[in-house]
Amino acid sequence: MEKKILEWEPYFFMVFGLFHLHRIWGLIDRNSYADFWIDVLESKGLFYFMLMGILAILCILGMITFVRNRYNNYWWRWIYLFGGIYVLFDLFAIATGLKLWNKLLMWMFDVNSMYWNFVWLFFILLGSFAFCLGLKLLIQRNRTISSDGEE
Repeated sequence: MEKKILEWEPYFFMVFGLFHLHRIWGLIDRNSYADFWIDVLESKGLFYFMLMGILAILCILGMITFVRNRYNNYWWRWIYLFGGIYVLFDLFAIATGLKLWNKLLMWMFDVNSMYWNFVWLFFILLGSFAFCLGLKLLIQRNRTISSDGEE
């Protein structure tokens, strides 16, 4: 079986990257950022369920891709497995109101925390990495397709 970058894979990383990059807002305006996300988490409205559904579907799709290619994976597909497990647990903990997880989230959204910039900068760096990886995979996939004359 030949290693192949699937058509959706670059976009997977770019979507997750953009999702994490939106956290720049948290460095610019702590209060409005925290208020927005706490409201989303507590109200559990349409936006909440759409976001949770999209994230869950992407994680499951990535994990299935990892398992299907388990003997012929690229290094970055391990992100599907470990990131997917983390995100699915996060979604489960939020959806079920796991008390420990809720305390952690409230700590993360504490605008007076001395760790605020560290926490959100970590996610911004993670998003930057994911987005750049997605761009790299898109370029690599397009080069492979044009040199093979496929699609």
